[in-house]
Amino acid sequence: MKKQITIIGGGPSALLLAAFLDAEKFSITIYEKNKTTGRKFLVAGKGGFNLTHSEPINQLIKRYSPTNFLDKALLNFTNTNFRNWLDQIGIPTYIGSSKRVYPIEGIKPIAVLNAILNTLKEKGVNFKYEHTFSGWNNDNNPIINNKITPTDYTVFSLGGGSWKVTGSDGKWLDTFSKKGIKTKPFQASNCGYQINWKLNFIEKHEGTPLKNIAISCNTSIQKGEAVITTFGLEGNAIYGLSPQIREQLNTNSKATIFIDFKPTLTLENVHSKLKTSIYKNTTQILKKELKLSAPQIDLLKIYLSKESYLNTESLAKNIKNFPLEILNTASIDEAISTVGGIDLNGISKNFEIKNISNQFCIGEMLDWDAPTGGYLLQACASTGVYLANYLNKNG
Repeated sequence: MKKQITIIGGGPSALLLAAFLDAEKFSITIYEKNKTTGRKFLVAGKGGFNLTHSEPINQLIKRYSPTNFLDKALLNFTNTNFRNWLDQIGIPTYIGSSKRVYPIEGIKPIAVLNAILNTLKEKGVNFKYEHTFSGWNNDNNPIINNKITPTDYTVFSLGGGSWKVTGSDGKWLDTFSKKGIKTKPFQASNCGYQINWKLNFIEKHEGTPLKNIAISCNTSIQKGEAVITTFGLEGNAIYGLSPQIREQLNTNSKATIFIDFKPTLTLENVHSKLKTSIYKNTTQILKKELKLSAPQIDLLKIYLSKESYLNTESLAKNIKNFPLEILNTASIDEAISTVGGIDLNGISKNFEIKNISNQFCIGEMLDWDAPTGGYLLQACASTGVYLANYLNKNG
């Protein structure tokens, strides 16, 4: 007789878990509180649908924090494995110029989701929509739609706390805490960061990007671009520094980042260009010799003293290491992802809840972090597949 696996939540980690579970061994049911599954998956696809990142796996695993926690899962189901599996279910992919992996042109996010769902339906996975988990009975069976649901294994894939409109609202956190499961409050990650811009700067440059820059915080550096907003800064050059910025905010109630406007040049190169330029006007030198953009020049001109702006040595240092103070993160609901959720000390290396046997947590509900660019989805997929392989072997 087949053992029953109850999967609560219908996000990517749940779908990949179900795809790799042995249907000859298990009867698999996915319970989703919405009318459809994969809503966050579809929303994420609107901004450019990166399924994973193509960098070598030994580099990819370094993008996650805390270090080592996800290594086994990522090595068990790598970015190459993910692409091969997608190809098998009719979703060929390609590597973009950013090294991110996308479905080939013409394949929309809904087509990717439908290909996955069709694969699951073909293997007999049951879906029950508008079914909400609310807790456990005295025998640790889950209560779904106010009914006890007997099961051999329960897997939670309830997501983080961002994008409430998709159903990923994090309301489950209190239920788990009351059960005695170790949790941490949610915090925003991969989000906008608040900067108190000077009025004469933001009125002129709101909505413009700072391109081809590098931003550092603590000892970490992220290259890319960031968009100037009324709130502050957002974009891939700052998203990847979320752990470091959050650490400073939690410790000091503020954080400092440093922008390198010319990461392809050394400090000596920059200083030389400033000093030997044929142009006499500092703004012209920045524009003509260093090819700085208008917002970059205005950051230097408006934020530096007149003496620092006109001094070549000081100006060079600020071009390579321009400080900006961050006051806060955007709200959790505006964040692309969150950290917090299930404390990693509360689960085993196989994602089993330590104080409830045969119950597991996977995906974004666990307290790990990663930048945007396919890393978040890859880890969700990898945790699902890793647990499937573990249950197939040990269940």
